[in-house]
Amino acid sequence: MSGKTVKNNQSYRDVKFYNEWRRIFLFIVTHIFYMIRFKLVYRLEVQGKENIPSDNNFLIAANHLSTLDPPLICAIMNRGVACMAKIELFKNPFMKWWLNWLGAFAVDREHVSVSTMKTVKAIKNTKWVLGIFPQGTRQLDGEIKNITKGFASIAKSNKCGVLPVGITGTQETKRIPFTGKIVVRIGEVIPYSENLDEMVQKWGEAIQSLTGYKYIPN
Repeated sequence: MSGKTVKNNQSYRDVKFYNEWRRIFLFIVTHIFYMIRFKLVYRLEVQGKENIPSDNNFLIAANHLSTLDPPLICAIMNRGVACMAKIELFKNPFMKWWLNWLGAFAVDREHVSVSTMKTVKAIKNTKWVLGIFPQGTRQLDGEIKNITKGFASIAKSNKCGVLPVGITGTQETKRIPFTGKIVVRIGEVIPYSENLDEMVQKWGEAIQSLTGYKYIPN
């Protein structure tokens, strides 16, 4: 399948899909338009960028508070980030077009398909990295819970590390300049492990340290 045939399978993306045109579009949307909002309204502060590996043998795993989180993750990285998005979003024609151009791909939260895993492997052969939110859906601030093992399974099968990213402040909708405050803290890479529960625990503890939220094991 090529990038032109993903219309019928939004969970599948091949290497050609992640081309320069899509990277430029993502950069304009996130690094310019969204970043203006993050800086002007939310006074964005990013800590720990030195922990971002120079290669792409890792996936980004962040806590999830609001719809601002995916573009935020893309905006602070110096490369393309292909985010997993719930399959329901692709049922809206405009959202499908928008997410496709931003490099996102669909995932069924109840079942990770073979095509999703093929997409993950394809991303490793590009200059992009995978972005994922292990909590699966937005959570209230203050707690880190309901963590799925999918990200740990992906890291294990692809033999890549997990970069923990802690986000605070995106849950508060602000429109007036300088009234919000978003802090993003990037931790050290967690090496992949054969023990998925161990990886989940290490990620939960890392996010607890980065955000100050309480980690509640499943």
